[in-house]
Amino acid sequence: MAAHPVSPLAPKSYPDLPAIEGVRFATAEAGIKYKNRTDVLLMAFDEGTVAAGVLTRSKCSSAAVDWCRANLPGGKARGLVVNSGNANAFTGVKGKDAVQQTAEIAAKALGCSTDEIFLASTGVIGEPLDAGKFTGVLDETATRLGATPWIDPAKAIMTTDTYPKLSGAVLDIDGVEVKINGIAKGSGMIAPDMATMLSFVVTDMPIAADVLQFLLAKHNQTSFNSITVDSDTSTSDTLLAFATGKAALEPILSLDDPRAEIFGQALSDVLFELAIHVVRDGEGATKQVSVHVEGAVSDQSAFRIAKAIADSPLVKTAIAGEDANWGRVVMAVGKAGEPADRDRLAIRFGDLVVARNGERAEGYDEAATSAYMKGEELELTVSLGLGDGAATVYTCDLTHGYITINGDYRS
Repeated sequence: MAAHPVSPLAPKSYPDLPAIEGVRFATAEAGIKYKNRTDVLLMAFDEGTVAAGVLTRSKCSSAAVDWCRANLPGGKARGLVVNSGNANAFTGVKGKDAVQQTAEIAAKALGCSTDEIFLASTGVIGEPLDAGKFTGVLDETATRLGATPWIDPAKAIMTTDTYPKLSGAVLDIDGVEVKINGIAKGSGMIAPDMATMLSFVVTDMPIAADVLQFLLAKHNQTSFNSITVDSDTSTSDTLLAFATGKAALEPILSLDDPRAEIFGQALSDVLFELAIHVVRDGEGATKQVSVHVEGAVSDQSAFRIAKAIADSPLVKTAIAGEDANWGRVVMAVGKAGEPADRDRLAIRFGDLVVARNGERAEGYDEAATSAYMKGEELELTVSLGLGDGAATVYTCDLTHGYITINGDYRS
């Protein structure tokens, strides 16, 4: 069974995100890996734009991640360059030279310094990235920057994604319209540990860089850090937020400002929708699965148990086969290394109780449970009966399509 050309869980339509004052962008074909498709995104920000970001905790991080990590403390941004097709990871000194050269080309094209340029790369690991491919391309791209349509940058950063990922929010703060737009890419090698594969969020809210940083890291935990496709954390995970400050409001300078909570909630909604798109476009995915764990000794413990269930190939293949094999959920709880009492355990598939107090539930209905498994969106709930800890992890099923995509990814 081959993978679907477009995920069956893809949205029926894409939001037409509005222009955000202070940011313009354009895409180009640099021929890094793909033929006849855009693979480079250049985004330009007006002076005064602040930046925040969370990056992979992988010990084998890419050269672009290292570059962002060095520039983030400055909190200022004038440009972003993203390429797909080559991750520029595990490329040694060549990788370091490539990011330096890319940043210099971009800084020259946008008339700023290299420490205001942010970079992200996605694609094959271990292949040197020829930064010479950006020479001329970024100069030309900088001559045709525009404020819309946002679907163009979403498409340019795709690798094995089957559809572009966009989300936006418009909120009212003190009678002034504030906009947040976000794009993301990610389909495989997804078990983010700090950020997602790649995601970029832009807002016109005037906000201090440290406040934006706090809100981004906080809401990343319940969005990108709560998803998994295949339990593998990327070398390139990068989530960046840029605030142009163009909305006619006094800036949010501290978390004590009540507007920080309102803005943070809207930011959370955008990040969460993007993260769910990544799960729904998981390589070969045909089902979206929410794994809820409740009654754990702590939220952290609940999260680790939920992640063990969501990462289990046995659980995920059973879901792909529409098999209500709740014994595999028991297995995953048991192996998680967290406090659990076998004889207090209860498991639900949707509203259907399949196990209770350490054994199959009385009145368990195999036919009803099997019928539930045929749905596209499934919920698994585990109640541990030990405390108040709770967490949710979002994942997808594991099909033959995943093997097809990853068996011939480089070729």
